Amino acid sequence: MNTKQHPLKRFWPYLNKFKIELLLALFLGILSGLSSVLMTYEIGRGIDAMVGVGNVDFPLLKKVIMYLVGLLITAAITQWLVQIIGNKIAYHSVAKLREDAFTHLNDLPINFYDQTPHGSLISRFTNDLDLVSEACTAIFNNLFTGMTVVIIAFVSMVKINVSLTILIVISTGVIFIISWLVARASQKRFTAQQQIIGDMSSFINEIVGNQKIVKAFHYEDLSENRFNELNMALQIEGQKAQFNSSLTNPLSRFIDHLAYVLIGLLGASILIAQPKAMTVGLISSFTIYSAQFTKPFIELSGLTTQIQGGIAGLERIFFLLDQTTEIDSSTRKLDLNKTIGKITFNKVDFSYLPTQPLISDFNLIVNPGETIAIVGKTGAGKSTLVNLLMRFYDVTNGEILLDDVNIQDYSRASLRKSFGMVLQDTWLFDGTIKDNLKFGKTNATDEEVVAGAKAANIHQFIMKLPQQYETVIGNAGVKISDGQRQLLTIARTMISEPPMLILDEATSSVDTLTEKIIQETFQKMMAGRTSFVIAHRLSTIEKADKILVMEQGQIIEIGSHTELLAKEDGPYKQLYNSQFSK
Repeated sequence: MNTKQHPLKRFWPYLNKFKIELLLALFLGILSGLSSVLMTYEIGRGIDAMVGVGNVDFPLLKKVIMYLVGLLITAAITQWLVQIIGNKIAYHSVAKLREDAFTHLNDLPINFYDQTPHGSLISRFTNDLDLVSEACTAIFNNLFTGMTVVIIAFVSMVKINVSLTILIVISTGVIFIISWLVARASQKRFTAQQQIIGDMSSFINEIVGNQKIVKAFHYEDLSENRFNELNMALQIEGQKAQFNSSLTNPLSRFIDHLAYVLIGLLGASILIAQPKAMTVGLISSFTIYSAQFTKPFIELSGLTTQIQGGIAGLERIFFLLDQTTEIDSSTRKLDLNKTIGKITFNKVDFSYLPTQPLISDFNLIVNPGETIAIVGKTGAGKSTLVNLLMRFYDVTNGEILLDDVNIQDYSRASLRKSFGMVLQDTWLFDGTIKDNLKFGKTNATDEEVVAGAKAANIHQFIMKLPQQYETVIGNAGVKISDGQRQLLTIARTMISEPPMLILDEATSSVDTLTEKIIQETFQKMMAGRTSFVIAHRLSTIEKADKILVMEQGQIIEIGSHTELLAKEDGPYKQLYNSQFSK
């Protein structure tokens, strides 16, 4: 896709999917515009019938009134249908754009989410696309009818008087130039306004979601100050954007009204000089024609704010669509249907930033069914190994082999499906407990769900809830503790029955007694499965086959719990003694 294209040009394919609706709206718009212009002609005839020399031509006046009623009804019905069709095109096309953007969001790599505020992403799907919908609706409600009126009114004006028509064309040209200049100057303001709205959404999302931390550290005043800064920036930028765009309409109307005055003066002089070439009715019709001719341009200038906001919204959503997706660089893309679980790290180098290497020349062989515990200080590279295993990030140099095959030769989907993950950060969506437990295995039976919950020691708690496994949890349902949330995520992983496991501080939010029960369950679950356990509580990894002590991306010590404690003042022994004093 050409990212240098104008946002409106890139949005056209979404509108073009509604060809039939566009043609129908065009036809109805032409009919509506034609009816409006014919009403003007009939009004002129009616005026001439009333102000003619002698008696009023009542038969002609009656006929004119009948025509006007019919044309008025036609114009109203067709314009109403145009609005319905225009709304359908606008909202359906934006819905498709929102759908494509969300699908694209799921294909983006983890590093995009690591670097992008979540509130800004949410703002693109809500505020920005709402502006696009409003702009599209406003344009479609005026485009087809206005286009027809402009063409027919122009032809009618030329037939009445060329010199008066030239005057109107010049004034309309000035209106168009003013609208274009103001729109060009205000576009950057609207883009900046939408950016600030995204930043504010991100900030509010963070503060509201972490109110306990805010209150615990007395951060209320500082958060209010930061919000006030963003709010003031939005006020200033929004005021400038609105002021710039609002100049268009009054300037356009001033020029338009000035043109009306000139038409009256020039038309009156023509009527006096050439009474046979011009009538009062024709002057009245021409005045209305000129108003109809300039009206679409004036309305367009009045819609500048909506259009500019819509274009800014399109720019931000297309910026999201332009982000590089997570591409499977593998040429083989093998499906990992079954694995024995042998993993080899061979001379692996990796860095999140080119100037800050994290892992260099990392080597490790994990035999099938082994449990590998990884310990070390914060920032040692423990979670990075998991990110590389799951291909959330790819190695800079070297290779990681699974069953003696480079993991980059497997499709990402099948590779990740082979790992079950229990993370320190628990995530459950708003829904029933059963739906949350079946998240990793949607076809799980009720018996499997209950068995997983019992294994994670959460079944009894669930049975005490109002609707048991059908109980809704989350913002719209029952609130549960962090420890209970983590037990549910553990049960979810157990139900999915993956061939390999990754446990990243999986019991950090549970009490010591529950932790021991879960550890026994983990031991059963890890039996025969290659498992990686990241832990700060060393008591949870004593039964691991190998314990890796990492520091600055390197293994500085490796062995079983007994072997490492036997070493005189080794790094692992120092860590162990710091947690378990004599």
